[in-house]
Amino acid sequence: MIARARSARGEGVALRDEILDAAEQLLLVHGHPEGVGMRAVAKAVGVTAPSIYRHFEDKDALLFEVCARRFADLDAALVAAVAGVDDPVDALEALGRAYVAFGLERQEAYKVLFGEKVAVPEGTMIEDLAGTRAFGRLAHVIQAGIDQGHFVTGDAWETAVAVWAAMHGLVLVIASTPDWFPLPPREASVERTLRLVMEGILAR
Repeated sequence: MIARARSARGEGVALRDEILDAAEQLLLVHGHPEGVGMRAVAKAVGVTAPSIYRHFEDKDALLFEVCARRFADLDAALVAAVAGVDDPVDALEALGRAYVAFGLERQEAYKVLFGEKVAVPEGTMIEDLAGTRAFGRLAHVIQAGIDQGHFVTGDAWETAVAVWAAMHGLVLVIASTPDWFPLPPREASVERTLRLVMEGILAR
């Protein structure tokens, strides 16, 4: 470990980001929260373990923040995808394409989001989580489609889970299938999956 000079005033945010980056890389390398120790994170950053605790109460809090910022990235991608899109049908397709693009173009971030489960700190309001907000945007679009008569009636949240399962499954299939298996081209797979999803949700 290379000794690190004490952070100057205003540099605490930069150190916090370095700690999060190091913890994220350890999580990806080990594939499990148990592989991320506070001492290992401190060594990777070049600080002492007490320096980590100045920013994060414990390992659970640290790993929670690692996931939270990646969910925030996903949420931002979904927000950008539907900016200026008012029609729920168009918005649902845009969300589907943006979700798959995020999962395949940022595979390390996606592994952080949907790898081993990370504990949520006690007292956290579920509705305030970035992941909940991201999923809520999907449910909101579906509810709007139901209200306007575009989508079949039903529970918007449950329908959103089914839509998410389809797109999440597609990401996993494309990302994990060996090159020798004759999958259709990515764009064709995305469009075919979206067509099947839309056929199931559109009102007759």
